[in-house]
This record gives sequence, C-alpha cells and structure tokens, in this order.
Amino acid sequence: MLQEGQTNLRSLFEKYLHTQRIFKNKDVLRHSYTPRELPHRREQIETLVHILVPVLRGETPSNIFVYGKTGTGKTVTVRYVTEDLMRISQKYNVPVDVIYLNCEIVDTQYRVLANIVNHFKEESGVEVPLVGWPTDEVYAQLKKVLDMRERFVIIVLDEIDKLVKKSGDDILYSLTRINTELKKAKVSIIGISNDLRFKEYLDPRVLSSLSEEEVVFPPYDANQLRDILMQRAQEAFYDGVLDEAVVPLCAALAAREHGDARRALDLLRVSGEIAEREMAPKVTEKHVWKAQEKIEQDTMEEVIKTLPLHSKILLYAIVLLDENGELPANTGDVYSVYKDLCDYLDLEPLTQRRISDLINELDMLGIINAKVVSKGRYGRTKEIRLNITPYKVKNIYRFEETLRPLISVSMLKQRRLFYG
Repeated sequence: MLQEGQTNLRSLFEKYLHTQRIFKNKDVLRHSYTPRELPHRREQIETLVHILVPVLRGETPSNIFVYGKTGTGKTVTVRYVTEDLMRISQKYNVPVDVIYLNCEIVDTQYRVLANIVNHFKEESGVEVPLVGWPTDEVYAQLKKVLDMRERFVIIVLDEIDKLVKKSGDDILYSLTRINTELKKAKVSIIGISNDLRFKEYLDPRVLSSLSEEEVVFPPYDANQLRDILMQRAQEAFYDGVLDEAVVPLCAALAAREHGDARRALDLLRVSGEIAEREMAPKVTEKHVWKAQEKIEQDTMEEVIKTLPLHSKILLYAIVLLDENGELPANTGDVYSVYKDLCDYLDLEPLTQRRISDLINELDMLGIINAKVVSKGRYGRTKEIRLNITPYKVKNIYRFEETLRPLISVSMLKQRRLFYG
C-alpha cells in the first residue's frame, strides 16, 4: 500500500499510454527522412538525373555542385535522386556506389579519404583508422580499393564549404584528379553547399579540374511549404488531430525564415510533441506558437555553445549586469566587468575595440540587443540588453570546464569582485 506522498508509477505510465495518439510516424517529419515524392523540386530533380544518367550507359558523369540556402531541399533531393540511381543501376547491372559524407563531421582531408576507404572494407579487407596514418598512404589505399573492379563511385560531400574553409581544397584537387590514376573505377563528386560564393574559396588549379555543373535551389515560398507540410502531415499524424490552421501557420512562419523547409518541419513536429505532452486532443495554433518559442530558445543555446571563449566571457559579463539590474549598459561598463572576469580566470583580456566587435557579433546572432542611442550633446552610445534569460546561459556554462568557476562564485562575491 502506498504511503502519502508516494507515486504510483504504473498509473502514471498508464495515464500517458492510453491518451489519444497524435503521431502515426514522427520520423516522417525529420530531416533525415526521404519522402516518396518531393513537391516543387521537379526541375532540380530532372537536372540531376540528366547529369547522372550517363552512368547507366557506362560513361563518367560530370561533377555537380548544388547550391541553396538551408532548408531548400538540397540534401533530400540529392539523396532521392542517388537512391533511385542505385535502384536502376541494379536493374541494368551497372555497378554504382554512392558514398554520402557530412563535412560538418567529416571535416578534414584525412577523414574524408579514410571514410571512403572504409566504405569498401568488407570487400577489400582494408580499414583505415580515423587518425594515425600518413595522408599519402591513405590516398594510396583509396586508389587501390577503388580499382579492385570496374565501378562508378559517386561521392556526396554535404556542406562541402565547411570542409574547404577548415582544411583547404587539397581534398577536392585529389578527388577531381583521381580518375587519371585509376584503370577500372570512375569517380564523380556531388558537392552540396549553403554558400553561394563557395567557389571563391577554391584555388584556380582546383577550379580548372572540376568541370562541374551547377544546380541552384531557390527558397520555398509559403504556398510551397504548405504543400510539403500537407504531404508529410498525412503520413506523420493520425486523422483529425491537426487543426486546419496549423499547417498554414507553420508554413508562414518558416517562409519568413528564407523559405526554410527544415524549419517548417521542425515547427510541425515540435507542435505535435507539445500537444502530446499536454495530452491535448488536437494540435492547435497555440501549440505552434509554443513550438516557435522553444525552437528559437534551443537554437540560441546551440549558438552560445559554439561561441569562442572570449565571446562567452563577454556574454557572462552582460549576464552579471542583468542580474544586478544594471542593464541597459554601455560598452565601457560591459568591458570593465569582462576584464574582471578575465582576471578571475587568469586570462589575458582582449582590447576594448575588439570587444566592441564581439558585441556587434552577439547582436547579429540575436543573443543580445546593442542599440545605438543619442545622448544629445554627450554624443552617441550603445545600450546593451540581454535577449536570453541568465539562467539559460548559466546552465550552458555549468558543463564548460573553463567557465564553470564563474558559476560557482556566489552573487555576493561577484558584487565584491566586480563592483568593489
């Protein structure tokens, strides 16, 4: 028998188990899902198919560069087309391998080469460790493994701009020239980039060897986003659980974010999750607005986690001023607290001019608001406010070894440290 204050876990789980289900298949709303049809991307699909169809005739296709803003369907379209190519190649007995690499994760020349070699490890018996070998040796193994038999290898480098910006374009030079060193296999590259100026980062020798074709993906408008969401919603949700205003609202909000289909899908999915958590019978506009707020907060937290160290210290200085009721503050006030924090952490502070630049960067990211105001005959000054709760910043910093000492200092001690 349960005593007062104890919880019956069985009844708790049963309570949630027997509520009305919202999702039929939530995975349909995730970015990794490849749908059976891709609305409003017929032109791009046809272009990719036209470029890749020579493979089925035993000819090497051109390299391809796919451009477009985040959420314009680049990755899902390339996956859609290459998966269909794999199916058709089997029908016509043409050996085709498609290797997909996310260059945000696989972000060095060594890792790219190692991942390609390891794709064939069952066939070749060769496995390259993710560190440790000379790059030249990995490249030699790559040629050996590829040339074990006749085949076409299509290497998809998603977010290729991040690879090149971090590690240079040597990897592209190697991969675009590799066909001259192979006897049996043929290699083609599909690069996917959010940066329309990506080719400006490439050396002329790389550009000359690319011989690429370009496919540009324009942003979706609100009506196109609504069509995409309606198609996914039919598979993702049970009948009757979506209020009729939900999909148009998700589409309209995402259209404001440069026609971002990923954002639209996230809004719809999170709206359903919130409704399910609240045990609501339907997903409504109220859940969409809650989802919008949650996604914005989650995005901001991810941005803060990836800030450089001194930007994080600067942000914490603004947090302290906010907690002490001293915002809005000017650049000089913020810099004074920032310097004290650097002293406390035994770090060399940046110059006030550099900190002024970092304040502008935090403002552009939406983490703070830095507004220039006129003080009449006293000139102009920048008023700085915080756009995120101090608690959220502190909660992120609790898991950072360098910054954790700041969290452990009591507010009273902080007042004495920074304000005398």
